[in-house]
Amino acid sequence: MTMTGMDRLNLLTDIEGVAVGHATDLTLGSGVTAIVFDEPAIASGSALGGAPGGRDTALLDPAMTVQTVDAFVLSGGSALGLDAAGGVQAGLREIGRGYPVGSAKVPIVPQAILMDLLNGGNKDWGLYPPYRDMGYEAFKAAQKGAFALGTVGAGTGASTATVKGGLGSASAVTSSGHRIAALLAVNAMGTATVGDGPHFWSAPFEMDGEFGSLGLPAQFTPDDLALRMKGVKLKATTIGVIVTDAVLTKAQAHRLSIMAHDGLARAVLPAHLPGDGDTIFSAATGKKPLGDMTDFAELCHLATLVTARAVARGVYEATALPVENAQQAWRDRFSK
Repeated sequence: MTMTGMDRLNLLTDIEGVAVGHATDLTLGSGVTAIVFDEPAIASGSALGGAPGGRDTALLDPAMTVQTVDAFVLSGGSALGLDAAGGVQAGLREIGRGYPVGSAKVPIVPQAILMDLLNGGNKDWGLYPPYRDMGYEAFKAAQKGAFALGTVGAGTGASTATVKGGLGSASAVTSSGHRIAALLAVNAMGTATVGDGPHFWSAPFEMDGEFGSLGLPAQFTPDDLALRMKGVKLKATTIGVIVTDAVLTKAQAHRLSIMAHDGLARAVLPAHLPGDGDTIFSAATGKKPLGDMTDFAELCHLATLVTARAVARGVYEATALPVENAQQAWRDRFSK
């Protein structure tokens, strides 16, 4: 089910207490997205791709002591982009946020990165990568309400096997009123579209024409199902977050991230390859208690659906980078 009325933007910020900000550099061909929580949120996550990259991700394991995070960061730059979390931490320290350790406060900011170093952007940044400053910029830009999708933030330099990747988001609400939303930076080794055509693998889950209302092809050919990927030696990664306003334990938040990966596997063919670093963080802001196990099951079900929808929206909303020989965007090839 989806939200209706003025409170629905079909974005991650449909969850109360969540702000999103971007830093985008089209010349660099990369960017950063910060997801900032008003209050520390119960958090977990899971990486199912074969080549993940991240910062402070081990603490998200349900067995680890720290239960909450102050923010998440999604970034380009591969391992060189991991400085972005430091910029977000700096912003959080400025406003007095952080996990108390004696008299000190340490902002908890897990980060996932994607590989966008070979997209034609100018990566000649000198001695130090620019991502710490971009992380701070994204934090300062974080706001409630509407935010841009496509070739922005962590989706700036993203690509897929067939068309330009990008940043996508989608939201839904359960029958008992719990909200859930996803935000994905789609940089898949595989493809979000069927074969060489315009149809999205996510088509069965589309709501309100959010990525073109094309549906699926009448039938699938062997060519549609053939392996398409960027290249054997290239690295990719789809990274993202799934957030709900429900009261969850850390273990339940972890399960939500697994269910979101189910959505990724329905939206990208193939997903979770050895060269992918597919990582999805999860969080619960704890505004609305769950009822029985059916409530949580429905939340898990919608985690799969909103993730699949967010993937397609990220590709659908993307525009080509302004660089020579840039990968074509979906709208360049298929929009009428």
